[in-house]
Amino acid sequence: MKVTTALLALGVVLLLCSGYASWTAGRLDRLHHRVELARAALETELARRAALVAELACAGVLDAASSLLLLDAAHRARTASPEDREQRESALTRAVNATGTNAEPWSGELALAMRRVQLARRFHNDVVVSTRDLRQRRLVQWFRLAGRAPMPCTIELEDGR
Repeated sequence: MKVTTALLALGVVLLLCSGYASWTAGRLDRLHHRVELARAALETELARRAALVAELACAGVLDAASSLLLLDAAHRARTASPEDREQRESALTRAVNATGTNAEPWSGELALAMRRVQLARRFHNDVVVSTRDLRQRRLVQWFRLAGRAPMPCTIELEDGR
């Protein structure tokens, strides 16, 4: 009788532990998927901002030096390698801020594009932090619940105005 009760209790504990591990693995998988989606959204917003800046530079509403500076920064941001991407995007932000682009109707669109990049980066970094926090738990590490997924990294840009 005691052996049966002990085996039943052990079975319940194992069932609960495996259920928790399965739930955690599923949650981790969903977080990794959200990181990918957030990264894609950030890439889209960065490309949209660079295109808008290039369009503004070619519109003829700015002086030649400002146009050239913006066009060069936008081109470098669009063609940057993954290793240089953060630096080039930050340089584009600095170029926009340095030129003080107040050309109507561009200022509203550009401010919106800059804000959207800021929000997309914050959202991406929040999801990355959540994923990294879950991956650093002992259960996840002991049972390798993250599989072979690479550890996600935050994106650090100068994106403020």
